[in-house]
Amino acid sequence: MTAQHWTPADIPPLDGRTALITGANSGIGYRTAQVLAQHGARVLLAGRNPESLAEAAARLRADIPGVRLETVELDLGDLTAIRDAAAPIAAGETLDILVNNAGVMDVPERRTTRDGLELTVGTNHLGHFALTAHLMPALARSAAARIVAVSAIAATWRSGDLTDLMSERRYRPMSAYAKSKRANIVFTQELARRLGGGAHRAVAVHPGSAVTNLQRHTSAGRTGRLFVALAARTLMGSADGAAWPSLYAATHPEAVGGAFIGPAGRDQTSGTPRPVPLPAGADSADLGAWLWRESERLTGVTFRVPGSADRTSAL
Repeated sequence: MTAQHWTPADIPPLDGRTALITGANSGIGYRTAQVLAQHGARVLLAGRNPESLAEAAARLRADIPGVRLETVELDLGDLTAIRDAAAPIAAGETLDILVNNAGVMDVPERRTTRDGLELTVGTNHLGHFALTAHLMPALARSAAARIVAVSAIAATWRSGDLTDLMSERRYRPMSAYAKSKRANIVFTQELARRLGGGAHRAVAVHPGSAVTNLQRHTSAGRTGRLFVALAARTLMGSADGAAWPSLYAATHPEAVGGAFIGPAGRDQTSGTPRPVPLPAGADSADLGAWLWRESERLTGVTFRVPGSADRTSAL
């Protein structure tokens, strides 16, 4: 089976496997959870809003008789909440698939998470960095775990340069988004290096430039509540098709560690998933080591990958 002919119908049975998807209450995250559940996986729906999670769970139970699912309340803008949500899973669960899907976009002015991190990078990259670190014991119990980071075509923009990661010198909404999406890829590349090319794989994806209409749900009160999932509505495609790269990365044997998967169609807007070129410089080992250390410093989370050695860089 080649990527040129792949559809979600080709996903093998996933009975006995457990998947956690962030931002699973709507859009791409919901569709990813739905398809994995249809193929037999037990799914953990993670998101900030318990009411939205309950509604998503009810829809899945109505759609898939006998589905095995649970909800996990998770605010990626709160490092304590991330630790607390991950703790019971890390303590004794086996996690086979982690899809870091949730995100924020186009926050009009510089805002911060509960922990004082710039909100877009703090949520999209640092929140997922901390979550993956805390879930590593559960992932390590799997015979062949997949860790999927949902990036975006914005990762290729020049404004996504990772200098001034917290936008302290200058804040521009879409530059912060581009930084966060490039950081997703650089982090995944570094994680793949530390995993060492074995059965455990870290893969980055982008859902296509079709997914440009992110719905933002803001509320009065603390800015940590700006956490949102990628929305179902798109300008040129659907959440169904936009979920294909995530599903491919999570299940296909040819999705190798460190790959970047996107749609095969014109301008990578839609179509069957395939490996696509990395943004320039995203595979730099020095940059990966620097971002790893900087992410540990900013989050206060030490990310240990079983069997890997810490690496340093002059950056």
